[in-house]
Amino acid sequence: MNRPPLLALLSALFCFLILPVSGSAEEPHDDHCVVLVSIDGLAGFYLDDPKAELPTIRKLAADGVRADGMVCSFPTVTWPNHTTLVTGTEPGRHGVIGNNYLDRRSGEKIPLIPDPLFDKEQIVRTPTVYDVAHRAGLVTAGIIWPASRNARTLDWTVPDMGGEEAWPKYGTPYWMEELRRDGLPVDRHATWVREPAGGVQRDWLYTRLAGHLFEKHPPNLLMIHLVEVDHVEHKFGPRTPEAYWSVSHADDRVRDLVEFSKRSPFAQKTTFVIASDHGFFPIEQDIRPNVKLRQLGLVTGEGNKVTQKQAWCVAQGGACMVYVLDDERRDEIAARLKTELADVEGVQTVLAVDQFADHGLATPDEDERAPDLWLAAKSGYSFSESASGDAVVVPRSSKGGTHGYLPDQSDMLGTLIISGYGVRPGQKLGKVRSVDVAPTIARLLGLEMPTAEGRPLEAALDLE
Repeated sequence: MNRPPLLALLSALFCFLILPVSGSAEEPHDDHCVVLVSIDGLAGFYLDDPKAELPTIRKLAADGVRADGMVCSFPTVTWPNHTTLVTGTEPGRHGVIGNNYLDRRSGEKIPLIPDPLFDKEQIVRTPTVYDVAHRAGLVTAGIIWPASRNARTLDWTVPDMGGEEAWPKYGTPYWMEELRRDGLPVDRHATWVREPAGGVQRDWLYTRLAGHLFEKHPPNLLMIHLVEVDHVEHKFGPRTPEAYWSVSHADDRVRDLVEFSKRSPFAQKTTFVIASDHGFFPIEQDIRPNVKLRQLGLVTGEGNKVTQKQAWCVAQGGACMVYVLDDERRDEIAARLKTELADVEGVQTVLAVDQFADHGLATPDEDERAPDLWLAAKSGYSFSESASGDAVVVPRSSKGGTHGYLPDQSDMLGTLIISGYGVRPGQKLGKVRSVDVAPTIARLLGLEMPTAEGRPLEAALDLE
């Protein structure tokens, strides 16, 4: 397994003591490798778009299976959906409820993205497929996987964090030293995170880290997150010339991963799972629900300087969390806001707590970080947290793109392709759910995930 002996011993002891029991009908496949590649923002519609140059990804689909779109978790943003991909559960259960949330006591927004405050064990409340694989004795690796800071069940890891100290502090120390000795520019990462076009270099580096693992520390499960498609689509919008360039760039990086995987002793038993965390909508208008709250007398202040909040909204792109902070009048205010906000231009729906379970969401009684209402916007609109001005809906200074919207809409569907060892080519998967990804990976590795809400995609598998 090529782990430093002390690291392997301590990791095995930790998992034996704390991880929940999960059964398996067969022995773990320690001669297999599953590579989960998340291409952030690669909407499912690109696979059938002739303008999208995706030769590697389309070949993987032709040689394996593909979904007709993947229904992701709500809100369709990065941190919740990457956690769904590896737990097989919705945010209401796994606990990563948004890219951020509001602390009801302080009234301040608490960031989950990009893991600035919390370790994985503090925010991910259900077992991940890498927890299960590690406990079974398999080698696990994560390259900038969201919500995995200090994950003790990742043998080889660098976190999805910027900053000069992030990788040195939270990356696997032995591996970081080895990467430097082997000439990989890991100490440039913090600089590239700060640069507007740094995602290009970052994705290039991440795939080279994967190549290093395949050759020197071959994993049984590797999770890698590619970022540039999402960056470009936020700035320019989907289906733009820039977006088509970015998906071509992502395809090149997948090509690199396929080539690098041939260095692994598990090359003949490697399966690629190409997934995304959400689709993308274009945006031209901003909805500012906190302006509406100010007009209703629930927010007091001058411009963006807020002095008192009886309620507050936290934006998640095309979704928005509405918190009622007046405990004595919570039900009354929430009922009023459900009506008032439903009438705002661009709002597609307002979800009250009795609808949360249908969307995989936790209620405030189940999780105090959860809001009292969720808003979802229509395509073309995005939520803003600004409380200044008189207009609730304003044109954006420039067009762009975002996500966060209700997931079961054609342009918000994600991508899923499974190709390689253990896959039955040519099967029709139809539309699938992102909660099915983790149990499918587990099955490919000879494991089971009884805690998952999804089910293995048996039609895709040929494991006899």
